Amino acid sequence: MNLVSNKEMLIKARKEGYAVPAFNIHNLETVQVVVETAAEMKSPVILAATPSTVKYAGKDYLLAICKVAAERYDIPIAAHLDHSEDVDYIKDLIKMGYKSVMIDASMYPFEKNIEIVKEVVEFARKYDVSVEAELGKLGGIEDGIKVEDKDAFLTDPDSAVEFVKQTEIDSLAVAIGTAHGLYKADPELDFERLKEISEKVSIPLVLHGASGVPDKDVRQSIEYGISKVNIATELKIPFSDGVREYLINNPEANDPRKYMVPGKEKMKEVVKRKILMVKSKGKA
Repeated sequence: MNLVSNKEMLIKARKEGYAVPAFNIHNLETVQVVVETAAEMKSPVILAATPSTVKYAGKDYLLAICKVAAERYDIPIAAHLDHSEDVDYIKDLIKMGYKSVMIDASMYPFEKNIEIVKEVVEFARKYDVSVEAELGKLGGIEDGIKVEDKDAFLTDPDSAVEFVKQTEIDSLAVAIGTAHGLYKADPELDFERLKEISEKVSIPLVLHGASGVPDKDVRQSIEYGISKVNIATELKIPFSDGVREYLINNPEANDPRKYMVPGKEKMKEVVKRKILMVKSKGKA
């Protein structure tokens, strides 16, 4: 298959009561782990990359890897630019072939957020690219940007209605109590707020900051309208742990074809668990 927009896969997920996992990838090995596992489990999947990841890997290199993955496996795969604040950069990647983008203007006042998002949506429509935006503000650290708890705020349901109406986005990332990174204690999610947003907004909703959120809470959020679940930190930790353990146990090792394998194996275990968590197994 070719890379696809995530629009149709998220609409299907919302209708059928599961969510599509969006796994943050960084290089060839992490793409391989995600797509091979998703293909084994027949799950649609979103390969999410932040701007710093795209810069690290090279926007053309990374897109080429994702395209090969899509051609190799018979499951829906979207290459998604995650959490970009730069409109011109987003347009550049859309023209290059990325089929799914997130414009994050949540740090701006409501009207300014709408203005920026509308510009991206109008451009993306020309290329059949789906657009995600965020209303509300998550705490924690994402792509080197730190938001203190005092600066985080939750999504207002009535504002969400107006935001979606004016921007015509394809999916909405909501702030309901999650944060980027890992948690010191289980987060308290505002399910009543999520339920109200879902009842008032017809487009798929996105849960950011899902690393470390208990499975039962993620599943409950899916019942209330979440159709895309973002997972990043929980993938990086096992990958690095696997590589580290191998190098400690084999101090003379110098072949990445060998020391990368344990990292991939540990990461695969997490990808499997998360696909089961969001109930996307067999939905491709």
